[in-house]
Amino acid sequence: MKADLHSYLKGGRDALLWKLDGLSEYDIRRPLTRTATNLLGLVKHSAAMEILYFGVVFGRPFEQELPYVGDGAETNADMWATADETREEVVALYRRAIAHADTTIAALALDEVGRVPWWGDAAVTLHHVVVHVIAETQRHAGHADIVRELIDGAAGLLPRNDNLPPADESWWLDYRQRVEQAALDASKRSN
Repeated sequence: MKADLHSYLKGGRDALLWKLDGLSEYDIRRPLTRTATNLLGLVKHSAAMEILYFGVVFGRPFEQELPYVGDGAETNADMWATADETREEVVALYRRAIAHADTTIAALALDEVGRVPWWGDAAVTLHHVVVHVIAETQRHAGHADIVRELIDGAAGLLPRNDNLPPADESWWLDYRQRVEQAALDASKRSN
């Protein structure tokens, strides 16, 4: 069971990092939603999440303190990278967070109990935490997929498996138009 769970976590991590490939500094940082969702911020947030859930919760401190997490941190500071934080630094932090998390996952049994201070000091098992972090990581990978598509049209699950129908650009344009027309037709009926 642990290997299956870990596999899904790794898949989400890979998808999230892949969304940065081939993009400029501006494109990985630019906010494309009202809430400023951006690709590098999703990676930075995911690094913090792994450090907290697989480190703090199980009393396994990380090598580095994160000034943008915890009491006194600026709101949402983990959701974007400052101009002084390089892509390489954020990605390296995520990779170190992943290694730290993987060590925790390997070292502990799924029924090992930890405590989540930001959940009112709730007791949780490693199993619960792994499932929670899978859900969070996959959710953010989905955000990244949409943000990346908004940037340059690139879409898909992973480089070796895009998980999209085999279709050319013409098919996608026709498909999008059909979906748009259905939305317009439905809106006319509801008015």
